[in-house]
Amino acid sequence: MKTLQLGTSGLKVSQIGLGTMTWGEQNSEQEAFTQLDYAIAHGINFIDTAEMYPVPPKAETQGLTEQYIGNWLHQRGKRDDVIIATKAAGPARDAVRPSHLRNGNAKFDRPNLTQALHDSLSRLQTDYIDLYQLHWPDRSTNYFGRLDYEHVANEVTVAIDETLDILQTFIQQGKIRAIGVSNETPWGIHRFLTSAERGLPRIASIQNPYNLLNRVWDIGLAEISLRENIPLLAYSPLAFGTLSGKYLNGQRPEGARLSLFDRFNRYHAPAAERAIQQYVDLAESLNITPAQLALAFVNQRPYLGSNLIGATNIDQLKENISSLDIELNHDTLKKINEIHLNFPNPCP
Repeated sequence: MKTLQLGTSGLKVSQIGLGTMTWGEQNSEQEAFTQLDYAIAHGINFIDTAEMYPVPPKAETQGLTEQYIGNWLHQRGKRDDVIIATKAAGPARDAVRPSHLRNGNAKFDRPNLTQALHDSLSRLQTDYIDLYQLHWPDRSTNYFGRLDYEHVANEVTVAIDETLDILQTFIQQGKIRAIGVSNETPWGIHRFLTSAERGLPRIASIQNPYNLLNRVWDIGLAEISLRENIPLLAYSPLAFGTLSGKYLNGQRPEGARLSLFDRFNRYHAPAAERAIQQYVDLAESLNITPAQLALAFVNQRPYLGSNLIGATNIDQLKENISSLDIELNHDTLKKINEIHLNFPNPCP
């Protein structure tokens, strides 16, 4: 397993990282343990979670994912062998965001971040977190499926400098090793970098969605990522499983995420269906699975820090990890880009 360094942080993470947001909802604790054991045995050292998980977020299950990881760390004694990343939830500024965290007052000020960090440390049963991330911005902007920016005038938010000052305290206390952001925009990254130039902590990574159906990253963030050495932690690389082809032609496999939950309807756009079919056909022509094609594409991006795969069963996990054995050649990448030009970003 190849390891990649996250910016200037010194953290070296596996090219494939293990996403965990189904644990506690679609996966039991024992299933989480099985996935962790298999992943570590096959070279994965990077585990990504969040205080909000599992997804869909609910008050009665919130924190179970971190709890499962913490129990595994305690039982296996593997803390020094893994890089643990978690995320602090931002404010609930729209109806889709969870309002049960900290009584709907989750924001990036000192009381909230202090509580979020200490709660995560407790659930994870660890003294420190390797990469502590801001799950989404403290301001209203375009993320989680919103392509166009709509300005909210006179919005009260926590300033980025204030948040970074708090995170610097956590670093100085030894409670976190590095910081990252998630679901951020080019403007946000610019502001974080400007603050770092004044002596505040520098972000090590950007965790944003990236897959064959959503390459918005390439428009505004790819150049920043490469020039400023802030790698991408690519989440949803299979676009919630749609790129496996299992939902084509109206199929809804039993137990699958989009069969169980209707909050992710952006993956059912007609243009997405047509694009997925073409990617599936391309994979079949190469004698690989559609999931392997989609993941191999992400694995080869020059700005990648880690490709965060998620699985609800061990067979999916094995297939996802096997994407590392596939090298897409120039002709295949050209065909992928031709499909992308015909169906650009149908699922942002």
